[in-house]
Amino acid sequence: MDTAVRSHFAHDLKGLEQATIALGEEAQRAIRRAMESLRWRDLALARGVVEHDRAIDERRWQIEERATALIATQQPAASDLRTVLAIVHIVTELERIADHGEGIARISLLLDGGTLPQPISRLEEMAALGIEMTRRSLKAFLTRDVALAREVCAQDDTLDALYEANHAEVFGRMLLEPQQAKPLTYQLWTSHNLERIGDRATNICERVAYLVSGRMIELNGSRY
Repeated sequence: MDTAVRSHFAHDLKGLEQATIALGEEAQRAIRRAMESLRWRDLALARGVVEHDRAIDERRWQIEERATALIATQQPAASDLRTVLAIVHIVTELERIADHGEGIARISLLLDGGTLPQPISRLEEMAALGIEMTRRSLKAFLTRDVALAREVCAQDDTLDALYEANHAEVFGRMLLEPQQAKPLTYQLWTSHNLERIGDRATNICERVAYLVSGRMIELNGSRY
């Protein structure tokens, strides 16, 4: 690339990165608001999360279209191409994180103003951790920080442990109170959505490692 073309490409790539971070903020907000709807039995808030999910989907598609156009028109070098491809994969994960928020909001609507039988404090702890992992994974992306990416992946073990503890409690309650099976199942669905956020954040971190090294690496239990 000559200097002018390179400058234009760098500007467009920076715009893609900023759009990716903005999408990540939207995904985190979806989780946060969905959990608030569950805690406060706020059906209007839950409906808002569900309705906004379409806009998040469209933002992801727009970023993918911009990335495709950038590849087609600029023919980036290998390192720049890795960045564009990483962005395409990362926005897919972010859109799916938002989908998990929508899933929790739909559970709020299924409860129709009712409460979950088990206290949701563990679910709220899972949500907070999932949001933190998402935020830190995006920071690792912006700074190309593989060490930070590895730290985020290690947090997934904690999230998994919370998920397993919630399941043990809920299944135990089901045995004691089978009449509560339906709302307790909703609690299991909620925890499943929250556990998956950690997996999505881990996938983002592995894309960071790919971006830096040019190799796909499983950061959990692997060496970089």
